[in-house]
Amino acid sequence: QVQLVESGGGLVQAGGSLRLSCAASGRTSSNYAMGWFRQAPGKERAFVATMLDGTTYYADSVKGRFTISRDSAKNMVYLQMNSLKPEDTAVYYCAAKTTSGRLNVAYEYNYWGQGTQVTVSS
Repeated sequence: QVQLVESGGGLVQAGGSLRLSCAASGRTSSNYAMGWFRQAPGKERAFVATMLDGTTYYADSVKGRFTISRDSAKNMVYLQMNSLKPEDTAVYYCAAKTTSGRLNVAYEYNYWGQGTQVTVSS
């Protein structure tokens, strides 16, 4: 089992920045893919970014603005979000993927945090 706890969400003006943190505990491993997804009201959960074996992957909508990073020694994953836009408003979830499969698909991830709200005002 892997437990994930997100923090760092909040309200920010458009153009601002936030850094989300995800603390992992339990049967963690640097071999797992660790990612971020988001879900806006009335929409499906969408891929944001993920990291595996030092390689990062991003959704086109956040490329160049968001950066995912990982501190394996501390079992932490971060999402630095810059140049935020109102359309970035969503609940952001940290997720861990312990099996093979696609990295940008929510159902491939088998552990999830409770989510943290990010609201970007215009």
